[in-house]
Amino acid sequence: MPNADWGAIQALPAKTLTDLFAEDAGRLAKLSVDVAGLHFDWSKTHLTEDAVTAFAALAKAQGLAAKREAMFGGEIVNLTEGRAVEHTAERGEGTADSVAKARALHARMRGLIDAIESGALGAIRHVLHVGIGGSALGPDLLVDALGRDEDRYDVAIVANVDGVALEDAFARFDPTATLLVIASKTFTTTETMLNAQSVLQWMTEHGVSDVYGKVVALTADPDKALEWGVDETRILPFAESIGGRYSLWSSIGFPAALALGWDCFEELLEGAAEMDRHFRLTALHENAPALAAFADLYYTQVRGCETRATFAYDQRLKLLPPYLQQLEMESNGKSVTAEGEPLGRPSAAITWGGVGTEAQHAVFQLLHQGTHLVPVEFVAAIEPGDTLSEDHHRQLLMNAFAQGAALMKGKHNDDGARSYPGDRPSSTILLDDLDARSLGALIAFYEHRVFVNGVLLGINSFDQFGVELGKEMAKAAVEGGQSFDASTDDLIKRAFG
Repeated sequence: MPNADWGAIQALPAKTLTDLFAEDAGRLAKLSVDVAGLHFDWSKTHLTEDAVTAFAALAKAQGLAAKREAMFGGEIVNLTEGRAVEHTAERGEGTADSVAKARALHARMRGLIDAIESGALGAIRHVLHVGIGGSALGPDLLVDALGRDEDRYDVAIVANVDGVALEDAFARFDPTATLLVIASKTFTTTETMLNAQSVLQWMTEHGVSDVYGKVVALTADPDKALEWGVDETRILPFAESIGGRYSLWSSIGFPAALALGWDCFEELLEGAAEMDRHFRLTALHENAPALAAFADLYYTQVRGCETRATFAYDQRLKLLPPYLQQLEMESNGKSVTAEGEPLGRPSAAITWGGVGTEAQHAVFQLLHQGTHLVPVEFVAAIEPGDTLSEDHHRQLLMNAFAQGAALMKGKHNDDGARSYPGDRPSSTILLDDLDARSLGALIAFYEHRVFVNGVLLGINSFDQFGVELGKEMAKAAVEGGQSFDASTDDLIKRAFG
């Protein structure tokens, strides 16, 4: 990576946010973007025209445009695993062949949903989805955000191998009216397969005679699912070129499509496709994912920020921060370049967050007066999700907007305990309404933001070898007969004798 490009960014003058606004009356317009029912505002970050120009030069040096087209064109961009990256084909943006295959698999999924709705699998009222990581976080976010007013099916997404998580679902569901959905790309994921076996045992113990007749498999390895006992008609494959944390657009989104209805799922896909087209065709200085990534990199590389916080000022988006934790930290939490060389600079920030206004009374003390500089992102919707007095939603939004203003402006007091330094950055994403289309666009925005961050850092955002070692050692510990360090061996002995 040419040092000169980062040198131009490192040399940018460190002006305060209030000075930046005072010096440029057009700042808000230059750092705002409207697309797909979403309004993005980066004016309260330290981005400037010069910064955007410098980052655009870095993007050119790193071949962002070519790598973007390579991804959309189905070329191998996940170099360490020798794979294409084709989640965009699931929403119609990719090679003609990959888009056609995705549509065929969507049609297969819709056919199964139609069959379930017509009673072909019996009286199904409950959907128990077992998966982990991307096989759970995405569907869980969709159902929680969009399904609160739906009464088609009760859905439980269970990821944790802790039996308490399953028993919570068992307590709510009738086993004779439950559909088991197993989501695993390889159909070998240890936690998921153990959870699936326990669900089958629960169903059997409660009188379900043909338990395998109530099982749906979501996988990139349909042969493994067939071996496990799932009927071929209830196996919904997805492409090997779709990574787990990018998979909710594929058959992994089945529980959401079933619970929310097919029309809703199609709107989700179209919203994402609109963001795909924006990302692919819009100049970088007006490109939402690119501008967001430029701000991310400014704070990690220039200001040394180790974390970034997202606060959803909408209860329906309470699962957005944990969803983003996997998307961003699993994608860009790397220490080597795509060529395997030491990265030599910070990679992804630690992503965290919460729900407003709860978080204001828990963590905002540190954001306003702590010693850490934490870029904050506010996400909210103009239309309320409730039918109560408008005072609820008005207070919610006013709190979000006021927090951003307060972080920037600060307030001096001779008493240090009551003084706010200000000049603390924030960005805002304001949805016209939280519906399937806007949520699809929002999630796709975050995906492309991750991609731009990865390209500019020169890393591969699409592998995740870092999660493997702990899994291997856990498996060895379960199988026994292997010694670890003194501390680990003692813990195992104390727990199991």
